Amino acid sequence: MVGMDVDAPFAESWNQDDARKQQNAERNELLQAPKDRPTRIVAMGGGTGLPMVLRGLARRATPKGSQPGVDITAVVAMSDDGGSSGRLRRLHGALPPGDIRNCLVALAGGKSALKDVFQYRFGGAKGLAGHAVGNLLIAALAELKGDFLEAVRLSGELLGAQGQVLPSTLASVQLVAQMHDDTEVVGERNICRAHGRVRRVSLSPRSPPPVDGLLEAIYSADLIAIGPGSLYSSVLPNLLVDGVAQALKETRALKVMVANLMTQPGETDGMNCLDHVQAVIEHVGPVLDAVLVNGRQPTEESIQRYARKGSFVVTAETRELLSSGVIPVQADLLKDGSKIRHDSRKVAACLLKMARSGL
Repeated sequence: MVGMDVDAPFAESWNQDDARKQQNAERNELLQAPKDRPTRIVAMGGGTGLPMVLRGLARRATPKGSQPGVDITAVVAMSDDGGSSGRLRRLHGALPPGDIRNCLVALAGGKSALKDVFQYRFGGAKGLAGHAVGNLLIAALAELKGDFLEAVRLSGELLGAQGQVLPSTLASVQLVAQMHDDTEVVGERNICRAHGRVRRVSLSPRSPPPVDGLLEAIYSADLIAIGPGSLYSSVLPNLLVDGVAQALKETRALKVMVANLMTQPGETDGMNCLDHVQAVIEHVGPVLDAVLVNGRQPTEESIQRYARKGSFVVTAETRELLSSGVIPVQADLLKDGSKIRHDSRKVAACLLKMARSGL
């Protein structure tokens, strides 16, 4: 049960001295019901899936009326080595700022010129071509301050982010994949180019240390949202950081995997929702309590259009999921329009309802 611990000992009687009453009143904040404080949500992932979740949660961050608001912590995978982030890693030894940037912008909410500047990407073929301004700013602040985490914090302040963003680790890690044909591929961008079925992934170096505050956020959360996003390159890398899987097993937070809508060509071909859940279990053990799945069928026209690109609907069978030890929670999560995408408002509403009710 999320929230108040029903097994916690109550005071021996109401006739206690003032000191004992004060001690009882100042019990661990974790034992307060979520309605008495902001709902604490940790969202883990990377790529485009995590910012989608954050945009919806950011709209609920500020308390309104009887709604207590949301305390948001985003945890971002740090194995990206493609595009602008990859170039900054290779040329300057920087940690990859791209997914961090997208999460900060998602948490900023609303419209602002600064958000547009952060997301502006230089054109051309040389020099700054392809770099996002926000990537360069985060990298510059990290060099100036000598601290990547401080650079992220300052960038969040500039944008007015409604929550904090944490890199899962400050170690310079690479993603390593063992493919179904027994070959090994090193580097996220190379795995994407391999176009083979991934059997297992790991980080190099193995079990890098977690960033300060990550494990504490997991232990104090009401709900941990994992995904959606690329299973092997965005979701699992966070769980492979030292101590994260164990913290997920021990925390009283509700652990919810947000299921992908469509398979990812070259990475999750032929995989249904159960396959995604089992991949997590096989890598880090039983760390999931529930899986949030879309219950609204996309239009046949959209399905056929995606199928021509090798992407298919991720199906979910209730009995299979229950047999794997997770509870399927079904809701309409689709965004209106021709593209098959999650609606950030719908996802956030479901997650908050689950966090505040226990499921």
